[in-house]
Amino acid sequence: MRNFTLITLLLLVLTSCVGRKQIEKQLNTGNYDLAITNALKKLETNKDKKRKQDYVILLEEAYYKVVEDDNNTINHLTKDGNPELFETIYTTYLNLEQRQNAIKRVLPLKIGRKTLKLNFSDYSDQIVKYRAKVSDYKYTQALQLIQTNDKFYNREAYTLLNEIEKINPNYKDIRLLMNDAHFNGTDFVLVTIENQTRQIIPERLESDLLNFDTYGLDQFWTAYHASADTNIDYDYTMKLQLQRINISPEHVTERELLRQRDIVDGWEYVLDSNGNVKKDSLGNDIKQDKIVNIKARFLEVSQIKSTQVVARVVYTDLKQNQILDNFPIDSEFIFENIFGTAKGDQRALLDEDIQLLRNRQIPFPSNEQMVYDTGEDLKYKLKDIITRYRFRN
Repeated sequence: MRNFTLITLLLLVLTSCVGRKQIEKQLNTGNYDLAITNALKKLETNKDKKRKQDYVILLEEAYYKVVEDDNNTINHLTKDGNPELFETIYTTYLNLEQRQNAIKRVLPLKIGRKTLKLNFSDYSDQIVKYRAKVSDYKYTQALQLIQTNDKFYNREAYTLLNEIEKINPNYKDIRLLMNDAHFNGTDFVLVTIENQTRQIIPERLESDLLNFDTYGLDQFWTAYHASADTNIDYDYTMKLQLQRINISPEHVTERELLRQRDIVDGWEYVLDSNGNVKKDSLGNDIKQDKIVNIKARFLEVSQIKSTQVVARVVYTDLKQNQILDNFPIDSEFIFENIFGTAKGDQRALLDEDIQLLRNRQIPFPSNEQMVYDTGEDLKYKLKDIITRYRFRN
């Protein structure tokens, strides 16, 4: 037991040394923030224990070195005067403040009997100042990009405005400008269905195929419209060309199966060679199970009807008046109903036979209904094409 205790203590000491050495290495290689983070983790518990003194010293050293580095960076960037560097200055001030706040959560700390006193500063004025500078600079850039009416530039403008919104919510009129940038940067696609089958397409199928609210699409820069909006200058069309509809005849097939098995059907006396009932050692009549062979004829009936819709999706660039891509779609729906009837002793039937006996013959769906039911698979394949397709801007 004593040896086990000594080994445990030795492992704890070794673990502590590894942690300290790692932080020292991070400190010596200039990875000050990581050194601070790890030192703070060590000081989350039992911070006043003597064995934690090293971490307090390492924390102090890393803090002053990283603050010195950050201040040097800020001084250098400020002298440069390049507005593109405003965000770096702003971020650096944020880091200075957040680092201080992280350290304040473990204070007070002591080195020996002396309380550690770190020099903290109030960076709030600088943060407010450079947040405004960053916002103003990006706002000006975004305005210039929006005014180009170029889709790609408007998407860049939206990104800039969104960055402003994150650090400076509702700055000036950025939310209105974000709406403008999003509209200007969106690819608008007008979707139509072209019936080339020379057959009547169910109206509800066409309505379902064009109801893009049910597709669950999540494409920020592409909007599909089933009906034209006069206020929009459409960029592309997507035509769903229904080329062929194949509907099979109504098939009914029958299969007759013989089922038989031996079962216990009551009991009977055991007879000897003379036809007399046998007795057991106590003089009682001997009985045995009566085995009988039962039979049944099972008729399995299958109703089958299928529909196939062959189509093609064609993307066209309206600005260039040329076809961009086309994709074939082959969709199918199968109606199948299986039921059964039986003659004879139903105890001979299998479990699956009995299940089919519960089914009944039902009317075949109409051709219109079959075509409509094919639409669910058609929608799935159409959604897959829309989701994967990317316009070349």
